[in-house]
Amino acid sequence: MTHFQVLIIGGGNAGISAAAQLLHKKKDLQIAIIEPSDKHYYQPAWTLVGAGVFDIKKTMRPEASVMPQHVKWIKEAASFFQPQENKVTTTEGNSYTYDYLIVAPGIQLNWNDVKGLKETIGRNAVTSNYAYQYAPYTYECLKNIKPGDTILFTAPSTPTKCGGAPQKVMYMTADYLRRKGILKQVTLEFVSGGSMLFGIKKYAASLQKMVHKYGIILHFKYDLIEIDGEKKEATFKLMNNGTTVTRKYDMIHVTPPQSAPNFIRQSLLVDAKGWVDVDKYTLQHTTYRNIFALGDVTNTPNAKTGAAVRKQVPVLVKNLLALIEHRSMTEKYSGYGSCPLTVGYGKLVLAEFGYDNKVMETFPFDQAKPRRSMWLLKKYILPWLYWNKILKGSA
Repeated sequence: MTHFQVLIIGGGNAGISAAAQLLHKKKDLQIAIIEPSDKHYYQPAWTLVGAGVFDIKKTMRPEASVMPQHVKWIKEAASFFQPQENKVTTTEGNSYTYDYLIVAPGIQLNWNDVKGLKETIGRNAVTSNYAYQYAPYTYECLKNIKPGDTILFTAPSTPTKCGGAPQKVMYMTADYLRRKGILKQVTLEFVSGGSMLFGIKKYAASLQKMVHKYGIILHFKYDLIEIDGEKKEATFKLMNNGTTVTRKYDMIHVTPPQSAPNFIRQSLLVDAKGWVDVDKYTLQHTTYRNIFALGDVTNTPNAKTGAAVRKQVPVLVKNLLALIEHRSMTEKYSGYGSCPLTVGYGKLVLAEFGYDNKVMETFPFDQAKPRRSMWLLKKYILPWLYWNKILKGSA
């Protein structure tokens, strides 16, 4: 069978939970998911893995175990869209047609965009919590920090998934060193291609206090372009004037530049910046009315987080079913995103916000204040919720 009522590109959080919720609402839908990976990851816990307080093995399960029943899993990689013909072709050379398409392949980590990074990451004290294979190495690096060391934490100028993650590892490192009694003897620097610590003032003020408490040095508009692992040197491009500066380090945590996947960027579905072009409220494609998209691959101006996906999926599902049943689409996505910012062991700031930086908090207390309860939420409740409710379409 090569034709499906609903074809979904991507078997991550977005694609799986969308399929599950569609089937809860309409059991007889013929749905297929194109997803090449046989592993499924719970990525939000990798910050905790890098801090030595979460088992990396608990963040991965077989893709088959999360695939909804009654969904056809096409274990191939999408490569080419022909939206005028309602057709998708895979790298294996097979073509699949659809009545409706959901595009949710996630974001692409462009390790190769930083010269020398691929050759040295995972050794030479070059690490990243953005990959399953490197997050445990972050903790190994932490344990080797000694007085007199300089530690760099980078963030790219591109959009990233979980924009707070480049800082989370920094605060965890600082608290680790504080507990070890050597924080004052170590230099910690946040070297970011962005222009500010955090986009929402309420949370930025709280994070600024942590920066001050830990004695972290901030550099903005610095984009990492090259790493020499043997020499332990990182080269940054100063975005204000185009000059470069090279810094020595003893350990560096790298957040790689990110973009939509290449096959998406080369398709007819994207805007000028290479993201899938959708209406930010309905999540329907602006040109092709039978195509929807959600998650990190879209051009919706919200934080690229799993929490955003959780709020987008019900909107997309209801709007898609309305379209199928020739009703008007009434659901609107608010731009909601959440960033659980670990600011120390047992302390977390839960940032929640929507479009136009509107604060949208869940709990009846000031979430900008670091709390143990929010740490417990991240470490225990959210992973359980993900595997047991979100992927099954019931959260």
